[in-house]
Amino acid sequence: MATILPQAPQANLRVGLVQMRCSGDLDDNLGRALEFVEQAAREGAQVVCLQELFRAPYPCQSEDPARFEWAEPVPGPTSEVLCKRAAELGVALVASLFERRAAGLYHNTAALIDEEGALRARYRKLHIPDDPLYYEKFYFTPGDLDVPVETLAGAPTSTLVCWDQWFPEAARLAALGGAEFLFYPTAIGWQFEAGESVDAAQHDAWETVQRAHAIANGLFVIAVNRVGEERLPGADSGIRFWGQSFVADPFGRVIAKAPADEEAVLVVDCDRRLVEQTRRDWPFLRDRRVDVYSDLTKRFRDD
Repeated sequence: MATILPQAPQANLRVGLVQMRCSGDLDDNLGRALEFVEQAAREGAQVVCLQELFRAPYPCQSEDPARFEWAEPVPGPTSEVLCKRAAELGVALVASLFERRAAGLYHNTAALIDEEGALRARYRKLHIPDDPLYYEKFYFTPGDLDVPVETLAGAPTSTLVCWDQWFPEAARLAALGGAEFLFYPTAIGWQFEAGESVDAAQHDAWETVQRAHAIANGLFVIAVNRVGEERLPGADSGIRFWGQSFVADPFGRVIAKAPADEEAVLVVDCDRRLVEQTRRDWPFLRDRRVDVYSDLTKRFRDD
């Protein structure tokens, strides 16, 4: 009997990144996001990612209970619109939504929608920050779902959200689930006038840590950020979202980057063969010492 070998994966996946400004008109934000998704699809994108909480201004600049009105169920009205458009365009989507799970229970949730318009998975943001102008703990309950890995456009795909970007453990979970592509819908920028050198250092740290995730896990990292300045009532100052959405390959090289101060739609070819090649050359998954990592489940290693 002949041996049947597994087929090699499709060589390329074209990913789309939608970096946009958000106004106070939620319906306008949704309509413009759909236009950008369509533009990416026309340019050949197979999986398109929207930025964090793209439907509205970033809500967490101050603590305002009225902003819970921006939330909705998932599945719900916005995810249904996105699913319909995904099916029409034949493109998969990663979309970040303000989820109303129940009265008084809300999540920062990313939806994975396949190219046939099916909502394949939800991911609820695990790591919730609480910093000046990022008062997310007031709005969001920490996630209680696994890190998903779903096949979108034929490729194993995962998502985390924004603050998750700084945690190597979360990226590792995506890789251990078989992900080749890790998307990070994001809302990050400069909130104080700390000077150009500090601004540059903050941005560099943000980009560097994600490039490290790409290297350590041998996968593509796609970070999709907001752009423009936003200031909501009650906030001490505004946030200058620094844009610069980017794609890093499994070697950590930035292969595409959006501007710092403009809306942009990037469509980027990603050679999936690099995942296999990099993981063979740098077999970090092979050499992990899982027998000595038990302390990683502790808050802090006390002697």
